[in-house]
Amino acid sequence: MLTIEQKIEILDSFPELQRKDVSLGRINYHYEDSAYDKKNVVYHLHKNGNGYVYVGQLPGYSPDDKGFVNIREYDADELRAVVEASISFLSTPPVVPAPKRRKPKSGPETWTGPDDQVLELKFEDDLWYLYTGLNLESAFETYEEAEQYLAEEGFVRTSAR
Repeated sequence: MLTIEQKIEILDSFPELQRKDVSLGRINYHYEDSAYDKKNVVYHLHKNGNGYVYVGQLPGYSPDDKGFVNIREYDADELRAVVEASISFLSTPPVVPAPKRRKPKSGPETWTGPDDQVLELKFEDDLWYLYTGLNLESAFETYEEAEQYLAEEGFVRTSAR
């Protein structure tokens, strides 16, 4: 097990981290260039050597419910590796997949359901609108969502204009 001094020496070797002394003699290290709201890489490093490093949901680690792993028993190589992984993770902006939008091939679709109810599905203004006659029944972000809803409600596609 590394001493607090050895851990501080390793953590201070990361120029991208800023040391922040906090209550009860504990130390945090922040990564100010984080792509997330989360900036703590090292949390509550204590003089007894206990402390935590943020890993989120990175594979290969077993974090607590806040995404931290305990580094009390880490050796120098393990500490460097987990801090590098944390910085790398926090440097990468989250990827938010764009919703799948399928443009209609031609015009609205007619769907028939229970009791011969007829609905019309139209793509307008980047949304899929479901109409009962002239009345709006529902709106969906993707064709797949609309299709799933209609199938769950017992409707089948009867025509595509």
